[in-house]
Amino acid sequence: MTGQPPVTSQFSSLGLAVLLLDPDLHIVNANPAAEQFLGVGMSRLAGKSLDRFIRFDEMRLNDWLAQGDAQISAHAISIVLRDEPERRVDLTLSPVNGFPGWQMLTLREASNSGGLEDDPEQAVRTPAILAHEIKNPLAAIRGAAQLLARKLDESDRSLTGLITDEVDRIAKLLDRMQSLGREQAEPVAACNLHEVIRRARSVIDAAAQDKVPIIEEFDPSLPLVLGNADGLVQVLINLISNARDACNGAENPKVIVRTRFVSGFVMNAIRLGRPIRLPIQVRVSDNGLGIDPALRDHIFEPFVTGKKHGQGLGLALVKKLVRDMDGRITHERDEGEGWTHFNIHLPVAQIAKGQGAA
Repeated sequence: MTGQPPVTSQFSSLGLAVLLLDPDLHIVNANPAAEQFLGVGMSRLAGKSLDRFIRFDEMRLNDWLAQGDAQISAHAISIVLRDEPERRVDLTLSPVNGFPGWQMLTLREASNSGGLEDDPEQAVRTPAILAHEIKNPLAAIRGAAQLLARKLDESDRSLTGLITDEVDRIAKLLDRMQSLGREQAEPVAACNLHEVIRRARSVIDAAAQDKVPIIEEFDPSLPLVLGNADGLVQVLINLISNARDACNGAENPKVIVRTRFVSGFVMNAIRLGRPIRLPIQVRVSDNGLGIDPALRDHIFEPFVTGKKHGQGLGLALVKKLVRDMDGRITHERDEGEGWTHFNIHLPVAQIAKGQGAA
């Protein structure tokens, strides 16, 4: 598709400041909220380069803007508007579907906490609310496509099938965004870690179409961990699936899931007001090429992905789920040995005598 993206009436009525940028990062359109935010009318903004009005201190944002196809949401970012003092804003940057290089930038004053790296679930709270609002019209679109299909010849039904398939795909993405933005943590209880890992493996094995071996190296003496079993299954499905994808195509692809006791790992849990020991480690390793070095420090942030068709929500959701259990997850790359490791650290469950180990 060529030309300029159409601007709807909703664009003008949005309370957020919204800027439409062309592939050269010139401002093509701005809604009234953006004019007020920048203190400049559309007649002066039109056709001007974005950097004439806004300077981003966060270099990654400049890089993502230059890419033209980044989809990010960031909280409490430092910007400078012309000669004004520094301001902190929440922003989103999204490509315009069907118009390569075109982007939509939204801005609003930030609240008092956070930062780009600080809290992934906070960074996507607004998109999560939007996700809820979008799902209702999506259901209507799907229903209309199904009704229309009944009146079409068989040769034309592939088009309505395409509509319903795309609606289903978008709905699944919205479900993940809502999960990421959910503030209330799921309840935790004593879990057998090895049973959880094998549940995750059974899901992966049922859907797998490749032959990447998964090697288990378990410490059978581990005690039960404190966590949410369903949440841990989701975490491990994501990590093991990513590991399989990462090493698929390698000369000798291999994924290792290892559990062990690691003494001395302590986290300060601000929510609980006391330190928590996290001695149980689950490590998911693969011998693939590893994550792009430019992304390694940001892989747990929403919308950051190294996959060609990835959405960048999987690892952000993983981090949220682990944090909700008062655990921690880290990533490291061993270039010498050629391995990528994701490490989950979890607390031990306080259990009564007679209950088994993991």
